[in-house]
Amino acid sequence: MDILIKVLQLLLSLSILVIFHEFGHFITAKAFKTRVEKFYLFFNPWFSLFKFTFKETEYGLGWLPLGGYVKISGMIDESMDKEQMKLPPQPWEFRSKPAWQRLIIMLGGVIVNILLAVLIYIFILAWWGEKYLPTAEVKYGITVDSLGYEMGLRNGDKIITVGNKQVEEFHKIPAEIIIEEVKTVQVERGGKIENIDIPKGFLNKLVHHRSSDFIGFRIPFYVGGFSKDSPALAAGIKEKDRIIGINGVSTLYFDEFREKIKESKGQEAIIRVVREADTIDRIVNVSPEGLIGVLAQDPTEFFNLKEKKYSIVQAIPAGTVKTYKGVANYLKQLKLLFSSEVKAYESVGGFITIGSIFPPEWDWQAFWGLTAFLSIMLAILNILPIPALDGGHVAFLLYEIVARRKPSDKFLEYAQIVGMVLLFGLLIFANGNDVVRWLSNR
Repeated sequence: MDILIKVLQLLLSLSILVIFHEFGHFITAKAFKTRVEKFYLFFNPWFSLFKFTFKETEYGLGWLPLGGYVKISGMIDESMDKEQMKLPPQPWEFRSKPAWQRLIIMLGGVIVNILLAVLIYIFILAWWGEKYLPTAEVKYGITVDSLGYEMGLRNGDKIITVGNKQVEEFHKIPAEIIIEEVKTVQVERGGKIENIDIPKGFLNKLVHHRSSDFIGFRIPFYVGGFSKDSPALAAGIKEKDRIIGINGVSTLYFDEFREKIKESKGQEAIIRVVREADTIDRIVNVSPEGLIGVLAQDPTEFFNLKEKKYSIVQAIPAGTVKTYKGVANYLKQLKLLFSSEVKAYESVGGFITIGSIFPPEWDWQAFWGLTAFLSIMLAILNILPIPALDGGHVAFLLYEIVARRKPSDKFLEYAQIVGMVLLFGLLIFANGNDVVRWLSNR
């Protein structure tokens, strides 16, 4: 069921993005009185799921969910309609329009995707506002997995700065380390400030790490509930008890207890708890898996989360800034593809990777936030100067404007073919990475 929900969210998000992107081309073409022959969501090789014609344009739904397209008269595109290009140019055709109009038509999709991201962020901020855990609020310190430990961090460290720069939102620290290619992290450890040097080549490991939990936040272990047939409940432990030790060893925090309890798998353990003003020991039968059937208290109850509400007027500039930062961060992520140290290209993923970022339950705030991010991603990828993408057409149009000479139709045809081969190769590579990762995790 979780997979189905992720797939449905991915399909809905991509459908929204494709429709708006192609509408950007459609509306600018119409503004310059250029005929649009087709407007399709998804591709329709051989047949369409449904279609209808309205005012010279065929609207339809294809069966191959890899994007969508508009077919503009007199334009060399993925349809490779060579017969039309052999006929004399007509006033309503793309090739008959001035270069500056053709440039606007080709930029239409990218512009609409950026504007869509702005509108989504404005809506999110006005409807839900912002809520996050400030780094300064992580008062008990952090927890790290084996990768974070290898990096030089330790459980209980308090992160002060990342690359000598303060990071306001705690959950953005991993991304900040990777995107900014940070070399050092400054932490408070044992009451002293220490400078942690990130080992050379370590960013590559972080990029390939399939979990974002190499840095987490530490919390005291208060009992928030019990599982069915809980050994702890049977032993007399109650909700709101604070677990502080096991077999005489102090475990003031959840991560310490989780690690120590492994030593008592399938055995009895003396669990020490604090209940109001009393300290109590209880003998608990630990399961073979190292569990006592206790659910930890909601972690957010230990921190003062920062929350900000926005009016519509306040959300407009805030949403615009959020989009600007999203564009800047994604451009930095693209740069990592060419980093000899990070080698981010090894982690490029396809539809499985994109689908995995959606939550397993339907959360509208998360859905719209991810859709805004994907809208930015779609805009930037489309503006890359690769033939067959919008950016390829833009590059040739800029050349025409500067050189005052249009590339030949034959050259544009060959460029389109080369671009499509490159794109299909990238599609196979990205989704192949997904399949390899999936098989290796089975």
